[in-house]
Amino acid sequence: MPPAKKRARSYDPAKTRAAVLAQFGNVRAAVRTLDPGQLALPTRLGDWTVRELVAHIGTALTAVDRLLEEPEPARQDGRLADWPSAVAADADAVAGAARRLAADHPDLDAHLADAERRFTARLDEAPGGRLLPTGAGALPLADYVVTRTVELVVHTDDLNAAVPGLDVPYDRRALAACTRLLADALAVKAPGGSTEVRIPPYAVVQCVEGPRHTRGTPPNVVETDPLTWIRLAGGRTAWQDAVTDAKVSASGERADLGPYLPLLG
Repeated sequence: MPPAKKRARSYDPAKTRAAVLAQFGNVRAAVRTLDPGQLALPTRLGDWTVRELVAHIGTALTAVDRLLEEPEPARQDGRLADWPSAVAADADAVAGAARRLAADHPDLDAHLADAERRFTARLDEAPGGRLLPTGAGALPLADYVVTRTVELVVHTDDLNAAVPGLDVPYDRRALAACTRLLADALAVKAPGGSTEVRIPPYAVVQCVEGPRHTRGTPPNVVETDPLTWIRLAGGRTAWQDAVTDAKVSASGERADLGPYLPLLG
């Protein structure tokens, strides 16, 4: 008898919305403290400056507005856990758009405030079940909002890495949703039950093909903290570097997740 199909993780739409707005608010508050010299600093995203990164962060919310302008798909044909691996984008096109946004919006706080206003208005108007045509197929609006936590948490980390001394906080709810979605994406990309991946306190998933663990201590265990996991999944940290630096503990012959990372397309 084949194993029972695992139910998809569910998210409370009201809590997800609050998480997105809280994390976006954390970024806005930090951006208000940045001076022109800090905004001109380079980031780890190729040739992007901090100003361009901040301008791009606004698109985490305006993407909802843009997708709601598209015709609604006839049926849902995507899964939330597929989104991270399905959103491969043309890096040059994304960088070009970020440069244009930064040039067109010299007042970054006003740009972010407008993005927040439009996002809130759209969520007030549209039902959570309204389908959107995303890179992972047609997804309900409520699911797509979960993906916004990934965009915001990953880019908050990029912002903190770029500006010495900046410490934009992570909303606990946003960090939890981001961690869980990326953990579920790993289970989709590397299906199986031979390896247990633990990201306390937010997620535990079984993955990687091989003998399935049923009871007792699993033979293959990977454990790390949420931010290290997010950096691994987003391609900001290499697997071997994280292991060498003791940011990840990995035991067992099937505990090497390097072949499956990064997860964000």
